[in-house]
Formats: sequence, C-alpha cells, structure tokens
Amino acid sequence: MTPILTDRPALARHRSRACRAPALFLHEEAALEVEERLSEVNRRFTAPAVVTPCPEIWRDRLPDARIVTDAEELALDPGAHDLVIHALAMHWSNDPVGQLVQSRRALRPDGLFLGLLFGGRTLSELRIALAEAEAAVTGGLSPRVLPMAEIRDLGALLQRAGFALPVADSLIREVRYRDTLHLMRDLRAMGETNALEARLRRPSRRALFAEAEARYPRREDDRIVASFEIICLTGWAPHESQQKPLRPGSAARSLADALAAARKDGPGDG
Repeated sequence: MTPILTDRPALARHRSRACRAPALFLHEEAALEVEERLSEVNRRFTAPAVVTPCPEIWRDRLPDARIVTDAEELALDPGAHDLVIHALAMHWSNDPVGQLVQSRRALRPDGLFLGLLFGGRTLSELRIALAEAEAAVTGGLSPRVLPMAEIRDLGALLQRAGFALPVADSLIREVRYRDTLHLMRDLRAMGETNALEARLRRPSRRALFAEAEARYPRREDDRIVASFEIICLTGWAPHESQQKPLRPGSAARSLADALAAARKDGPGDG
C-alpha cells in the first residue's frame, strides 16, 4: 500500500483558510513559467486541462480548460486532452507516480504534460532552523516541513509513468521576509502549512519558535530569505512520430531540444 504522507482533510482545511486572504504569488509565478514554456511549442492546444488547488489563477489564462482539483484520483477522462498542466500541487500527493500516470492517460497521443511542484531545496533555511531549535528545546525532532522530491528522482518518475522525451529542470525563487513569523503567516496564506499525517497533534511551545527565529540566518539588511525551488516536469504522451532517445535517462536533455524533437515531423493541430 502507498504510505500516507499527507493528511488530506487537514490540507483541505488549510487551503480553505488561506482563501480568506490568499498569497498566490508563487502560483502566479508558476503560471507565467507555463506560459513561457508553451510559447516555445509550435502548436495550438485545443483541449487543455489544469490540475490545481487555485482555479482562479487559470480561468482567465486558459478559459477553455477543464480545471480539476488535485485529488488523489483526478477527474480527467482518458485520452480527452492534448495538454495537461499539473500546477504546484503534486508535492502534497500521497502517490505522485499515480498523479503522473493519470495525467498521461488523460492525454491524447503526442499530448503535452507540464507539471510544476515544489522541490527538495524549498524552505531549506526554515527546515534547518526548526530542526536545530527543536533539538535544542525538546531534545527531539518531529515532522514539521513536508519532505519534497529531488529533481533527479522526479525525472525518473516521468519515465516510470510512461512519458516520452522526459525533461526535469528547476528554478529557485528567493523571497525576503522581516522575520520567521512573517514567513509563516505567508505560508498559512498559501495553504502550505503543516498537513503531514505524522505531524504533532498538540501546540508547539513558543520557546521553539523563538529559538528558530534566533537560529535563522539573516542578511545584511536584517531580513531573512526563504528559498522556493519549483521543479518543472515535461513529458509527451508517446506517439510514433516522436524522435526516440539515444539512451535511457534522456531527461538530461535541454527543454528546448526536447520540445523541438517532439514537434519535428509531428502531426498538426488538434
């Protein structure tokens, strides 16, 4: 059985709370990244789908898209779409391979998948500060920040899910905050606070967060920086027209090369 990492009801509560005053700047960033990548593809997509916890980000950008929530079972019909975008949600899935497989099945032959999710370098500064603080204050450690996948592992998952011409690359965004309280308020407004199944179910001591604040590194301007790694996954539903990779592990190819190869001698629009 797939291990349960995420408490989905808790995640839903956190997202619902975040909707009252959302901080969606990273979702906006992801949408801009998708738009840029799609501009590199010489193709007009006519049946897109978007998997997202934030439908308001995508309604104006892709008004004809089918927009579904990131449930463990995606509400996508097999072979119904020529483009599937999975937008900043897969890091919470208990079965990321299942999410990839369902996305591939929803694609028509030679359809494009673009997946964006937070990667392993996300909140690295906060992870270290909280771990050191908890060890100092309580003498132990508890799950506080979601463990996130590394880019090399995700590239391999694309292949396991059956995508052709898989590519995994990433970008880092650094966000400055006044202090850790300011950062944690933003995480709450993103709906990205602790929803781990194994999390502590009792309030943490204030001394722990004061210690984390003291241990969090500060910049010369007396601000702290939180790093967010957004990993971008690209893959195509297999089609006989596609160029075959020269060797296994071709996810190391550049995105531009993969997109060009997939379009070379491929079928037209539709």
